[in-house]
Amino acid sequence: MKARRTTIASVAEATPPQAWFTASALFHYLGPSFAVLLFPAVGVLGVAWFRIASAALVFMPITKPWRTWMRADNRTRVLLVGLGICLAVMNTSFYLALERLPMSLVAAMEFVGTLAVALFGVRSARNFLALVLAISGVCFLIDVRWSTDVIGLSWAVLNSALFVGYIILGHKAAEDGAGNGIERLGAAMAIAFVILMPVGIMQAVQAFGSPSLILAGIGVGVCSSVIPYVCDQLAMAKLPRASFALMLAMLPAIATAIAAVVLDQVPSHMDLAGVALVMTGVAVHEPRQAF
Repeated sequence: MKARRTTIASVAEATPPQAWFTASALFHYLGPSFAVLLFPAVGVLGVAWFRIASAALVFMPITKPWRTWMRADNRTRVLLVGLGICLAVMNTSFYLALERLPMSLVAAMEFVGTLAVALFGVRSARNFLALVLAISGVCFLIDVRWSTDVIGLSWAVLNSALFVGYIILGHKAAEDGAGNGIERLGAAMAIAFVILMPVGIMQAVQAFGSPSLILAGIGVGVCSSVIPYVCDQLAMAKLPRASFALMLAMLPAIATAIAAVVLDQVPSHMDLAGVALVMTGVAVHEPRQAF
C-alpha cells in the first residue's frame, strides 16, 4: 500500500489541481444524467444502490477499507462514518430530486447551502450579495413550472444541505494527503453501501437478470462516484478550500450543458439567467478558510 500511495501522491503532484477539478465536474453530472435514463428500467432507489455498490466494489481491492478502519483512531472513524452516511443519503436524495426536477435546478440548489455556510463563517456584505444572487437564480429556475412540486424541492433541499457536508468532510479526509484521502473515501463508500443495502436492493434485484442493465448500473457508479470523488480528493489535497469553493462556480453551467445534451433538457432564457445568477453568486462569495 505504501508504494501505491507513493504513486498516487506523485501523480497528484505532477497534475495541476485544476485538471482534477475539471474531470470531477464533468463526471459529477455526466454520471447522474445516465442514471436518469436508467430510472424507468431499474427504479430510482435501485440506481442509487448500483451507484454506491459498484463504487464500493471498485474501491475495495484498491483501498482495503477494513485496513483503513482498523488502523484509524476514534476521531477518524467518526469522520468515516459521517462521510459514509453523507454519501449514502446525499446520492439517494439527489436521484429522488432528479426524478422530479430538471438537473439545472437541482445542481443550482446545491450551492445555496455552501453560500449560506460562507455567510455564517464570514459575515460580510459580499457574502450577503452572493447569497442573494444565488437564491434569485434558483427562484428563476424554479419558476411556476416546478414551484408546486414540494416533494421534489424537498429532496433537492436535503441534497443541498448534504452537499455542504460532503465538501466539509471531504476536505477533512484529504487533509493528510491524496493517498490517505482516497483510502478514507474507499472506507466511507463501504459504509455508505452498508447503509443503502436494505433501501435499494429490492429495486436493484430486478435488473440482475439483464447483463446490459447490470453493466449500465456499474457504469453509472464508476462515472458518478469513482471518477469524480477520486478527482475531488486529488484536487482537495492541493487546493485551499477558498480556491476549491470558487471553482465550484463552474458546476451549474456544466450541469445545464450536460442535461441539454444527454437528457434533452434544453434551458429557456430564464433558466440561463438563473444559472448565470447562481454562478455569479458562487464566484463573488468569500469563503472562510476552514469550515
